[in-house]
Amino acid sequence: MTENDPLAAPMASPEPPSETASATTSIDLAKVELRRRGALLQIDLNRPKALNAFDDEMRRAIADEIPRIARNPDIYITAITSSSPKAFCAGGDVRALTREAREDFNRVKNYFQGEYSLNWLLDCFSKPTVSFINGICMGSGAGLSCYNTHRIAGENYKFAMPETAIGLFPDVGVAHVLAKLPWPIGLYLGLTGRIIERADAFWLGLATHCINGDAYEGILEKLADAQPVDPMLDGLHQDQGAGPLQGEQTMIEDLFSAGSLVEIVNNLQQASGASSPFAAKTLSDLRMKSPISLAITDRHIRECRNLDLRQTLIQDYRLAVRCLEASDFYEGVRAILIDKDGKPSWQPSSLDQVMSEMVDAYFAPLGNDDLKLPSRTEMQAARV
Repeated sequence: MTENDPLAAPMASPEPPSETASATTSIDLAKVELRRRGALLQIDLNRPKALNAFDDEMRRAIADEIPRIARNPDIYITAITSSSPKAFCAGGDVRALTREAREDFNRVKNYFQGEYSLNWLLDCFSKPTVSFINGICMGSGAGLSCYNTHRIAGENYKFAMPETAIGLFPDVGVAHVLAKLPWPIGLYLGLTGRIIERADAFWLGLATHCINGDAYEGILEKLADAQPVDPMLDGLHQDQGAGPLQGEQTMIEDLFSAGSLVEIVNNLQQASGASSPFAAKTLSDLRMKSPISLAITDRHIRECRNLDLRQTLIQDYRLAVRCLEASDFYEGVRAILIDKDGKPSWQPSSLDQVMSEMVDAYFAPLGNDDLKLPSRTEMQAARV
């Protein structure tokens, strides 16, 4: 999510086609603007001063509109865009979440329920969706875009899941995405929170097309005219060649293919030769992260190799609740985003103090409080 009621029924009772985004009307919802343009419904993230940090108002606006779009025969396609020149979405509004969690714990739990339900809704959505990403796309931004049918990376594209730095873990279902990347690159990205740019994102399939931002308005106009999306985007795609991550693939495979986090750390400590500088920097980066976050992230991504997205999101919610109950999330947000002293006091303070029973407790089911998501069949029957 790096960034209240649950989205209890994302495919709730059928409604008539939406009139809220008519062909001549632009609805300013402050943080999200819904704009009907011919056959296109454009969802514009409109919180530029906060780099579109995602909050519950934004979640509600999108979650409420998606079923209406699905049931409107006059809308061919959806676009998710950003009014910020710097970011698509820099993540969840975690400063607000940690503040609210101290005041109303259940409200923040409901927020996580709602966001993960939205991620599932986007994955089940029946119409093509194009995300226009020309800036930072992290945490909740990945959750808004990874499940779209088309993901355009502009020249300023930057993708990362940096949650281990703030005592959290790669959530919004993205552990499922990372687990499906060429192993163990997704594990490496989830543990380190490394930022990648569009050449590597296209290579990994995180982006479907690389197109500069100055072409976006023209694409939107053509989508509004219901021009077929695939041939249009394919014709505009700009080949990027190999990115830095692709050049480091062999080192990542050698160092991160071990069967456990402890073994990975040992590999990094013992690295020699050409991989030594890379290993030393990676080890230094990992030592700045929350040890318990690293442990749960390692297990989560490994387990997601055998989970579908719905199962991943249910597990995400268990982990998120446990992170809210513990201290590292609050401490990480304080040290990195609020006080910005860069000196979090993690509990436990090192990986060798993380016991297996601690990690097990994060993954334990919540019983009746587990996240409840409709099956994909149920979502399809509800016409979303």
